[in-house]
Amino acid sequence: MDNRQAIGSWLSGPRAAMEEAGGDFGYRGEQLGLPEEGPGSIARPGRRLGAIAVDWGLCFLIAYSLVTDGYDPRTTGNWTLLVFFVLGVLTVGTVGSTPGKRLFGLRVITLETGTVNPLRALLRTALLCLAVPALIWDRDGRGLHDRLARTVEVRI
Repeated sequence: MDNRQAIGSWLSGPRAAMEEAGGDFGYRGEQLGLPEEGPGSIARPGRRLGAIAVDWGLCFLIAYSLVTDGYDPRTTGNWTLLVFFVLGVLTVGTVGSTPGKRLFGLRVITLETGTVNPLRALLRTALLCLAVPALIWDRDGRGLHDRLARTVEVRI
């Protein structure tokens, strides 16, 4: 093995290195019984990031309109997080998706019943507001906030 191959496997990550060695991880969502592509498949990271950016922008606009003292980054940021929390709990807990998720064709479901109850939406959104659980993903592409709430974000 030359240095380029060793560095290439290190840069591409452990999954690529294991696949080169003959390991088979399957596709994302296979262990959960979800299809590989199309409706019901695991949502891709790009769509998820786009949806959260739309939701955050919408929440920022709502928070900015609530703050009457003018723009102050410290207070507007706190209000934005609060509006984001309320929006997430209410929309995911009732219809299964936020406006951003709906725009990008995504929905949050549970594997047992298919719908997310308000308590799971509360837990999922609270963990998402902490940001760290959302940055830790498993091999199926679910964030820690999804795993702890026993939910999964899928395409519709």
